[in-house]
Order: sequence, then C-alpha cells, then structure tokens
Amino acid sequence: MDAAPQECVPRRPVDRRPVRWREWTPLALLGGALLVGAVLWLTGRRGPADGVWAAATLGALVPAVGAVLRQWWRRRFGVDVIAVLALAGALLVGEYLAGAVIAVMVATGRALEAYARGRATRDLRALLARAPRQARRRTPDGGIEVVPLDRVAVGDDLLVGPGDVVPVDGVLAAAATLDESVVTGESQLVGRAAGEQVSSGVVNAGAAVGLRATRDATGSTYAQIVRLAREATAHRAPTVRLADRYAAAFVPFTLLLAAVAGVWSGEFVRAVAVLVVATPCPLLLATPIAIVSGLSRVARRGVLVRDGGSLELLGRARTLLVDKTGTLTEGRPRAAETVVAPGGDGDEVLRLAASVEQLSPHVLAVALVRQARERRLRLTTPTEVTEEPGRGVSGRVDGRPVRVGQFPGGLPDWAEQARERAELAGWSTVWVSDDHGPLGAVLLEDPVRPDARRTVRRLREAGFSRLLLLTGDRPRTAEQVARLVGVDEALARCSPQEKVDRVRQESRRGVTVMVGDGVNDAPALAAAHVGVAMGARGATASADVADAVITVDRLDRLADAVEIARYARRIAVQSAAVGMGLAVLAMLVAAVGRLPPVAGAFLQEGIDVLVILNALRALRGGLRRRDVPPATRALLDRYAGQHPGVRAVLARVRDTADLVATRPTAEGCLPAVRDTHRRLTDEVLPHTDAEERQLYPALAGPLGGDEATATMSREHVEIHRLVDAIGGHLARADGRLRPDQVPDLLASLYGLEAVLRLHLAREEEDYLALDPDPPAPGR
Repeated sequence: MDAAPQECVPRRPVDRRPVRWREWTPLALLGGALLVGAVLWLTGRRGPADGVWAAATLGALVPAVGAVLRQWWRRRFGVDVIAVLALAGALLVGEYLAGAVIAVMVATGRALEAYARGRATRDLRALLARAPRQARRRTPDGGIEVVPLDRVAVGDDLLVGPGDVVPVDGVLAAAATLDESVVTGESQLVGRAAGEQVSSGVVNAGAAVGLRATRDATGSTYAQIVRLAREATAHRAPTVRLADRYAAAFVPFTLLLAAVAGVWSGEFVRAVAVLVVATPCPLLLATPIAIVSGLSRVARRGVLVRDGGSLELLGRARTLLVDKTGTLTEGRPRAAETVVAPGGDGDEVLRLAASVEQLSPHVLAVALVRQARERRLRLTTPTEVTEEPGRGVSGRVDGRPVRVGQFPGGLPDWAEQARERAELAGWSTVWVSDDHGPLGAVLLEDPVRPDARRTVRRLREAGFSRLLLLTGDRPRTAEQVARLVGVDEALARCSPQEKVDRVRQESRRGVTVMVGDGVNDAPALAAAHVGVAMGARGATASADVADAVITVDRLDRLADAVEIARYARRIAVQSAAVGMGLAVLAMLVAAVGRLPPVAGAFLQEGIDVLVILNALRALRGGLRRRDVPPATRALLDRYAGQHPGVRAVLARVRDTADLVATRPTAEGCLPAVRDTHRRLTDEVLPHTDAEERQLYPALAGPLGGDEATATMSREHVEIHRLVDAIGGHLARADGRLRPDQVPDLLASLYGLEAVLRLHLAREEEDYLALDPDPPAPGR
C-alpha cells in the first residue's frame, strides 16, 4: 500500500532537550573570575585580585537580592536570605575571596539543581516529546493525506507507517507488531491481531497497517498520559514547602548564632563565617531533586503521578481502600463451568451460546466467545439476531433457535442446583435455551488478579497497616475475595456515596489511598488524600479525578509506586537532615573562630555537592522486586501463555466428572472420559514435565533456592498420579464403566480438578507474577 513520505510524520522521537546555556553561564563567569583573581593574587597584584573577587561577589549578590525580594512579595520567607547576608557580609568585612567562593557556591548549586532536575525529569520529558502531532488519513478517492491530529475524528481510516507512533486509539485492520513500552511498560514487542483495540502512543514496529479511529485525539489514551505528565512537571512538592517551613526555625537560629559570635568575640568576621557555612543549599536543592526523581521512576514503572505532593503523600500513607471489580479482580469474566441438562453436551451448549453472542459487544458475550475459541469449538454465523438490553440475545444457529441470557420461566431441578452452586461461588449465570427450555448454563467468574495477593503483601511490608475492600458486590463474594488476597476488612453492597463516606472516615485517621477503576469510583478517588485509578482500559472518569493513574493493567505497579515514593521521601529527608546537620556543626566551629570565611565557603561547597549526589540516589533502589534474568523471563512468558489451554482442559475435567456423577451408564460417558484423559496426557502432562525440567530450575536463583519450588514439584507428582489413576480405570473398563469403578474415578476426577486449579493459581501468584512484563495477548 502506498504511504506518504516517512518524514511527514515524526518517527520515534528522541529526547532532544536543548542545552540551557543560561543555567551554566553564571557559574562559568563566576568560576572564571575566581580563577583570574587567584592568578592575580599569586603574581603579587593583590589589589586587582580583590577587585575581581569583589566584582564576582557583587555579581552574585544582585540577583540573590532580587530573588529574596520576589519571595517576600509573594509572602514567602525562605532560606535564600542567608546567602544574601553572607555575600553582603563578605563585602563589608573585605573578605573578597570568601565572597567570590560563596558566589561560585551559589551558582554551582543552581547549576547542579538544573542538571539534577533535568536528569530526574528525563523520562517525563521523553513522554511529552514523543506525543504524536500528525496522522495519515485515507481520503475518499483512496489516497493518503497527512492531517493535524486535532482533525482526526472517530471512524476515520488511518494508516500507521513503520516506526510511526499510533496517533489515536483505534481498531487494527490487520495484524501488527507493536512496541507498547511507553504506554504499558511491556518491554518486548507485542503481536496484535486484526480487530484488536490498540492505544495511542504505541509504536508500529512492523509493516504499515490500517487503523480505524475509535477516539479522537483529546480522548485517546496517550493524550491523557501526556496531560498527567505535564501536570506532574508543573507542581511543587510539599517537601519543598516543608523546606521553607524549616527556614522559619533555621534562619533565626543562624542569625542569632552569627550575632552572638560577632558580639562575644568582637570580630564581625566570625559572624560572616557563620553566615557563609549556613548557606542552606542542601535544604533548597536536595528535597525537590529527590521527589522529582521519584516522579520520574514511577513514570517508568507505568504509574503517572500528577505532582510531587501526591508522591510525598503516597510515601507516608498508612491506609489503603481498594475497589474489587477491575482492581483486585480482572474485571473481565471468565467461563468457570458449563452445566448442561441431562443428556446434553457441554461443548455444544457453549458453541451455541458463543455463536449467538459473536455480534454482541457485551462483556459476558466476549467471555463466552473467548472460552469457545480456547476450547477450539467451531462457531457458526448466527441469523435473525436480536438483543434485548438487560435480558439477553436470541438468534438462530444452524437453523436452531437459541436464546442466551436470562431464562424467564421456572427452572428444572438440575438448573436450580446449578444456580445455587453459582450463588455459593459468587459466579454469574448465563442460561442457554431453545423453544423447549434451558439447554444448559455457563457459569462465569471474575477471577482475582494473579498479582493481587503478592501486591497486598508488598504493601504491608512497605508500611500500610490497614487495608479495606470496598465493593457493590454481594457480601459472600466480597468476603471470598478479601480472604483470598489478605485484606483486613470487606465492605459489600457499597453505593458510590457510601464509598465516599468510608474514605472520609478513614482519612480523619491518617493519610489514605483509594484505588479504583470505574466511573462509580471517581467520587471516592477524589475524596481520598491520594486517588489511584486503574487507567489501562480507558477508565476516563476515574482517571480525571485521580492523583495517580496506573497505565498498565497490573496491580503490582501500585506496590512499585508506593515503594519508590517511600524511598524518595526517605532520601529527601535524609539529604536535608544530613546537609543541615553538617552545616550546623560547621557554624559552631566558625562561631568559636576555628573556621575562617574562605575555608567555610569551600566546606559548604563540598556539603552541597554531597547532598545533591545523595538526593540523586532516589533515581535507583527502593524496590523489593527480585531481579529476573532475561532467559528466565522468557520461560515465564512461555508457560504463562500455555495456561489458557490448560484451563480449557481443566473445565473439561469438571464437565466429565459431572457426567460420571450423574449418568455413569450413559452411552457418551466413557468416550468423554477417554477424550478428557487424552487431552490430559497430550496437553497438561507435557506442560508440567517441561516446567519441572526448565522453569523450576531457572526460578531457583530469583526465589532463593530449590526449596521454593519443592511444594509445586510435589503437586506435579500428584497430578501425574491422578491422571494415571484415570487411565487405569479406562484400561479396566469394558465398553462401559462398572459401578464399582465410579466412586474412585469420581474421586480422581474431582481431586485432579481441585489440585490442578490450585496449582495454576499458585503458579500465577508466586512465579508468573515475578515477570515485570507479562505476556500480552498474541505474544
């Protein structure tokens, strides 16, 4: 297909930050003046040397006075006044060399601050720099035009060239290979099939591909991320304001000590020496550098925090309130079981339901179709399809009338039992029926995220002492999820107003974080000290009011953000405290006459460099996540990708067990057992054997030894034993199952289903969650 010249649309933008020479020019000039004065002094021309140093001191004093006056005009009292007094005092007592050194020190501090802030915000700047500004749009006559991004409308057919940034959210017209690292944190290339939704901001790493826009530029995913990033760079952190509050005590102490030293000794130069070493660059520079470094790091982890204030609050929060659906759970239903009428076929019931639901965008319909495809069932295009909102879909499949959704009439005994089972488990029930009554039911679960329990543990380790689950779901379901993930309390059937009330109640006790993903969570997010939105699926309303947005569909990134926030805050306080402590010690030494102004100026310069370098430590460290070698991550990806197939066999095991329990003498019972055993030996056992040989040895390093996988290996042995037991019963069966075989066969089938379900859950929670970049669909 033809494409416009590649230079029309920006490729992957590079962070080309212009060199800000104005930030370094004062330092270069003042440093040059200090050196020129030193040369003059060493060659015996001390008068000209003092003149050069005095000029340098005056050159730093004038802008410093202007900065202090601007602060006073804004009714802010900061520690800059000490620098002004030190420079002025050096001029008054004739300590021109000390004044020049102080001038260089102040300029160095400002230059280092500019460098460190630029280094800390590099990732945020890169995010802003790569924002798409143009798009290729197909014209009615079949051509391609390059248009500004704000002219792209929903429904436009676009062309995304090789290396281009996807301009707006849309649906792919063909398969594509994408680099989604900026939006989702996924480091490897991802394959997406035709018809899949893709987010703006990802990069086309393959051939040119068509895209139908589903959102305009302002409503697309990347535009929201860019907006949050701009806000994150535009706000000051409370820690910086805290530094100004410290100045209320530090400045009077400094002035008092300088006055006492001068009056007590009768030497004004001692007062100047105290002011020189009291210049509070550590307080002014270290705290904002550490906080902005934390903002940059959480952005790299896929969490966009609006400002330093929110990061600082996140770093000292102790209470977490979290929504259930879409936050602790996947938010995407998954078929757990298929229950059929006596004599029915579970695969056929699921095939009929999925065939009718193929044209529906409803979340339950998507789950049915996905389950049918995982089971490799042949779907038929339905006819005469009608949908009644809230009630279901009906149509014809292969000429047979089929209805999927609610069942309006009374239920037979087997159906009542299925409904009760679903209620006890907290599952949803989708009935499949025809003109004669229900054919079966598909029981749908909203599975807990594999990383939820691990995330809760990490949050407790990070300092959260109180974790609550808020949900509008039923109490039984809420309690089950709360028990599974390990939160302290579950509050069910919560309306949006009740969520807000509970958030406000907890906020009166201390700093509170609320996490949610839906429109109904937006008021609670706004009421919390820090609202965190799960924004990977376009939860616009909640993201708009949240203080932080998790842009990748993983809950464990919340734990990453909390650990980074606590670490950045600790580094900020540490840097300020150490810098101020060293400055106070130097002030005391200067007050007793043991530290002249010139030596004090050089000493203070060293303290400034020390605390700034320490503050930059916030760019690394603080995460408790174990490092996983690339080869091990590849294995984790491979076996995680095989789990959907194993779960399909697991559902088949349950269906077969139910058939043996209800109709062991039926004609299709023994063939069903044989087919299930074949799939177990052909699909499940090779998977467990390969894990035992390859994956578990590779995990010994990240998990701290072979003992970490010992219990999982024992479960592999039990899975093998139960599959062999089923095979043994099949070998002894002569055309049909004997009555004496049924109890033990049922025990093997149901036992295998329980062990295998638990085994998969534990693997996903304990092992596959180690992978910081989980496999995406199609990878």
